Amino acid sequence: MTPRDVSGDDSRWSDLDRPPLNAAALRRGLVREGGLWSGFEVVAGTGSTNSDLVARAAEGKAAEGAVLVAEEQTAGRGRLDRRWTAPPRSGLFFSVLLTPGDVPVARWGWLPLLTGVAVATGLSRAAGVDTALKWPNDLLVTVGGEERKAGGILAERAGEDGVVVGVGINVTLRENELPVPTAGSLALAGAVSTDRDTLLRAVLRSLEEWYERWRAAAGDPTVSGLQETYAAGCATLGRTVRAELPGDRSLVGEAVAVDGDGRLVIATEEGVQEPVGAGDIVHLRPA
Repeated sequence: MTPRDVSGDDSRWSDLDRPPLNAAALRRGLVREGGLWSGFEVVAGTGSTNSDLVARAAEGKAAEGAVLVAEEQTAGRGRLDRRWTAPPRSGLFFSVLLTPGDVPVARWGWLPLLTGVAVATGLSRAAGVDTALKWPNDLLVTVGGEERKAGGILAERAGEDGVVVGVGINVTLRENELPVPTAGSLALAGAVSTDRDTLLRAVLRSLEEWYERWRAAAGDPTVSGLQETYAAGCATLGRTVRAELPGDRSLVGEAVAVDGDGRLVIATEEGVQEPVGAGDIVHLRPA
């Protein structure tokens, strides 16, 4: 799908509760000399901001710090190629291009976890909502005493030296618009603000802070404080979980740690601690 620019005809903005993002003001506030964000674009709609930005990077048309935001995604993807769809302007759907060349590639796996920490921090400041992290890349909020997924993160390699990190956050999704009963939104979680301009600015500034801290530590998750902060906000730790692993294998045990490689360490009943680097995690009991 070809991206549609947001300039010009505003007649399509029919939902007054969901105004368009102010691209010009956001660009002025985020793109600055010496900062991470080098470009900022908002399109009315596209298939996937991740796919678009990966393609631009491959063509040499995007530099580190490029930010691409869509008011609507029609083919947004989560992990395992799951679809991510939501009504226009009901959330924040964006991707950023990062080229952490001074960080060993072995540590790049921390980027989606770093983004989760940054998003949770930004939303706590701007929306007043406690956002927990489900390993490896889900954003959880509490709605009516229940834990619900309000967002997700997907990182993809972009050529030899780049990573595109995509973020989707449900902001004003109403109960009757939820794709599944386990989904949630910031509005349903009682956010003090659902102004998407304010939320996006806070999230991107938080992401810049964490990324620069991580790079300054050469990607070391301990020195940068990332490992400790992620663990503190991770709702998966301390729970009994089931890990659905590649090859139709599953593992049940207590999630006891996130190791130095960003893997979830699961302690089984047999007394074995097994690190999981990829897989679906199901929370079996509350922490």
